[in-house]
Amino acid sequence: MKNFNWGHGMVIALLAFIIFILSMLFLFPNGQKNSEMVTDNYYEEELKYQDVIDAKGRADQLQEKPVYSQDKSGIKITFPKEYDNSNTTVKFVLNRTEDQNLDIHKSVQLDANKSFLIPSQLLKEGNYTLRLSWTKDKKDYRLDYDVIWK
Repeated sequence: MKNFNWGHGMVIALLAFIIFILSMLFLFPNGQKNSEMVTDNYYEEELKYQDVIDAKGRADQLQEKPVYSQDKSGIKITFPKEYDNSNTTVKFVLNRTEDQNLDIHKSVQLDANKSFLIPSQLLKEGNYTLRLSWTKDKKDYRLDYDVIWK
């Protein structure tokens, strides 16, 4: 057997480093995550974002805001009791950051209790961003909530 010298040590260290880097590339599951953009028309929607900022500002100025609650039947959004919904259109979007196919987009009418329910059958376990928007007397309002459905 030959004597072990510093040249052999350098080759072994280099090979160990290369094996480590390759194992990081191929063994870790980063390739399994779905990293889609939130929307396909990102740049066009970015130009219209001032309208969203204005709608959020109007919603922040409300005395009472719509609230959401969760139970086994789904996610219930309730507007304040004093809210007159005769001239209102309510839309909601539930966005899943990791899978665009699980997004939910709907327009709804408020019931007699000034609320609506997103049924649990539509929801999959995970994190959602609930974007609630409504138009009242030709003014847009928007609130965003982070929702964890279990």
